[in-house]
Amino acid sequence: MKKIFFIISIFLSFLSCKKESQKTATVGDFQQVNLVKMYTYEELKPLLERKDDKTYIVNFWATWCAPCVKELPYFEKINKEYAIHNVEVILVSLDFPKQIDKKLIPFINKNKLQAKVVLLNDINEDVWIQAIDKSWSGAIPATLIYNKNDRKFYEQSFDYETLENELQTFLKL
Repeated sequence: MKKIFFIISIFLSFLSCKKESQKTATVGDFQQVNLVKMYTYEELKPLLERKDDKTYIVNFWATWCAPCVKELPYFEKINKEYAIHNVEVILVSLDFPKQIDKKLIPFINKNKLQAKVVLLNDINEDVWIQAIDKSWSGAIPATLIYNKNDRKFYEQSFDYETLENELQTFLKL
């Protein structure tokens, strides 16, 4: 009987963790977030392989990673300034799923992040790290920049100028 209750509680906690990205109250130009969509690697993979006319910057980060947090404003600035050049920034959080409500969502709202934020929740990190880039050790911050013509992976922190210069090699402005 205890085993059944344990299994049911795990199942219910799993269901409660499947959250969709949804914006709510608007404060100035910022729409506060109350939910963040969670992906397995298989669900995230299409976001890493689009072949449309956009250039994507996918940053792997976490709220507990100081270098990640330090560079987030640069990704936000790129997201805002390069939207007219068909650039989309996706921030893939590697935070712990159980801390979405207590850490990740408050962090997003406090820092007024406007780029799309999703949470990668996949315990097979040996598989997805190598699938994203064979050279990736798994350290963060890490960033993937790609479009239909080119793809480059960076296991490093960025300052704004370096990030912008890398992006411009994809846009050929």
